[in-house]
Amino acid sequence: MEKNLIRNLIATPGAKHKVASFDPAYTGKITQAESEKLLKANVKKLRKLQSKLYAEDRYAILLIFQAMDGAGKDGTIKHVMSGVNPQGCQVYSFKQPSAEELDHDFLWRIHKAIPERGRIGIFNRSHYEDVLISRVHPQILLGTKLPLIRTMKDITPKFWRNRYQQINDFERYLTENGVVVLKFFLNVSNEEQKLRFLARIEDETKNWKFSVSDIKERGHWEDYMKAYSDMLTHTSTDVAPWYVIPADNKWFMRYAVGEIIVSKMEALNLRYPRVDKNVKEEIAHYRDLLTGDSTTMPTGSSEEEEEA
Repeated sequence: MEKNLIRNLIATPGAKHKVASFDPAYTGKITQAESEKLLKANVKKLRKLQSKLYAEDRYAILLIFQAMDGAGKDGTIKHVMSGVNPQGCQVYSFKQPSAEELDHDFLWRIHKAIPERGRIGIFNRSHYEDVLISRVHPQILLGTKLPLIRTMKDITPKFWRNRYQQINDFERYLTENGVVVLKFFLNVSNEEQKLRFLARIEDETKNWKFSVSDIKERGHWEDYMKAYSDMLTHTSTDVAPWYVIPADNKWFMRYAVGEIIVSKMEALNLRYPRVDKNVKEEIAHYRDLLTGDSTTMPTGSSEEEEEA
């Protein structure tokens, strides 16, 4: 791994950021062949770390992915998480709120989906949609039933500052309660997005990925870049910084995301729970029963237990 890779990809907390300041084609000094080899190694490491995470049952991991359409969120999740046990991982994609969700605060549906201890949760889009698409299309807020938002004039800079702070407070609360929040902004360039959209049109096997709405939203590119810049500026914090992942080269993007996840999970010093002396003695007794000639089994053992 390049020594300062992770540090170089962090949107420094407390600093003012512009998306244009981050190179979407950056690959450091690593080659594609090297990155693919390291990704495979990290997939294996992640499998072992997930096992310890589940067994220790003390932390939860929340992976948040935000990006413009075509950046490669789905592919990155697929490749990086290919080795994990599906039973210990859950994926959510937050889109237009339902009627029930609109009757609650904007973080209600998010909190419901937070992974429990021992599990990995993946947000393919997240609560940040409420400071991205709502920022580009503020008229959306008029339908959210907020008491103080009745006209477009009510959507002031103070409203957005408050919303950023609400998100920061929410993520700090999660962190203090054992949820490790890792946030990835997959930074794709305007030109690369165009090429990927064209590929979806020209390749019949990718036609299903094409959406007219993607093209319409592409027309608001500059507005989105401003919204993402403000997001990085106001919500990259010490407890939950944003990682700005160059997304023009998929091989580097996948490697970088995997490297960060593994690095952060290794730092937790996850361990399998230790059992006390009495339990060890009991385990040894049952081992002797299984390896010896005795057919005597402990009380309560039955065919029903085997079936369970």
